[in-house]
Amino acid sequence: MIFSRGLSQISRNRFSRCRCLFSLRPQQQLYHSPIHASQKVLGCRVIHSWVSNALSGIGQQIHHQSTVIAEEQVDPFSLVADDLSLLSNRLRSMVVAEVPKLASAAEYFFKMGVEGKRFRPTILLLMATALNVPIPRSAPQVDVDSVSRDLRTRQQSIADIAEMIHLAVLAGDFLLSRACVALASLKNTEVVSLLATVVEHLVTGETMQMSPSADERCSMEYYMQKTYYKTASLISNSCKSIALLAGHTAEVSMLAFDYGKNLGLAFQLIDDVLDFTGKSAALGKGSLSDIRHGIVTAPILYAMEEFPQLRTLVDRGFDDPVNVEIALDYLGKSRGIQRTRELASKHASLASAAIDSLPESDDEEVQRSRRALVELTQRAIARAK
Repeated sequence: MIFSRGLSQISRNRFSRCRCLFSLRPQQQLYHSPIHASQKVLGCRVIHSWVSNALSGIGQQIHHQSTVIAEEQVDPFSLVADDLSLLSNRLRSMVVAEVPKLASAAEYFFKMGVEGKRFRPTILLLMATALNVPIPRSAPQVDVDSVSRDLRTRQQSIADIAEMIHLAVLAGDFLLSRACVALASLKNTEVVSLLATVVEHLVTGETMQMSPSADERCSMEYYMQKTYYKTASLISNSCKSIALLAGHTAEVSMLAFDYGKNLGLAFQLIDDVLDFTGKSAALGKGSLSDIRHGIVTAPILYAMEEFPQLRTLVDRGFDDPVNVEIALDYLGKSRGIQRTRELASKHASLASAAIDSLPESDDEEVQRSRRALVELTQRAIARAK
């Protein structure tokens, strides 16, 4: 990945300290209390029997409808298609209007139809709807519709900002500066702090990837920390920001964070698998791009546990194509690919569990968005099948 000039300066001057953020919170479970309907004896067995049968029929109908809703398949991208179109148009117009020379880049970065470029804003827009549950407030009565529209607009800004921060590494200082301006306009200090931290993490992760020591390069813990900084921090902190803007508790905000973190890790782990299985062309990468650039990822790290002699090749580097072929031979004999898939599945399950632990809601749109968020975890894993 190419650094922008501005991010490179930040990297050199400020962010050298790495923090490990990989303690997993115990996932809360929702407990559904059964609904008990009391029956009153009306004195007449016929009437009582009729009422009982009627109630039973209604109960079966409700159960059937609930089952249909629960099993309904949802397409995460189609649920937010209109919002995604507006987001792309906003970003494209902003770049073209202020920096015409970036017009062609804007068309590439913000064009619709490429799911890889829409993955992050899709998560955040779905999270905004998934957290759209009533929150008790002590403030005086206000125009609820107006407050709801303003909140949605602010949450959409998080999707804009996250995409600009992600692309700033490619498009340079301009998008990063615009993201900072948009961030300041939200006037929420905690959200500003979270997304400023994301920029620090992106730079730190790139620095960790460029200059690891020999031991760090062969450490799974170091690799996972770097992966969180480079990939999962943006999604997790943006999801948490969505919850904070809506006024949710710290507990709910952390569930949103956990979803984003674990989905981000799962997504990157599958990317690492795809780089070896030859299916990564759809992502715009060349096969074996990481190892050819000397980047050691989870499959090789797991293979190294089975074949310690791989460490010699890793230390020697992969500039020589022969070393690449030898490493691939060891990888093929190992369970490196399978164990990476299993780790990705574990994180995908943790992401799904976080959504299942959100406060209950009877709102159909909220439920549909939550199913879509779970569907995204399954799609992330399915890419490597």
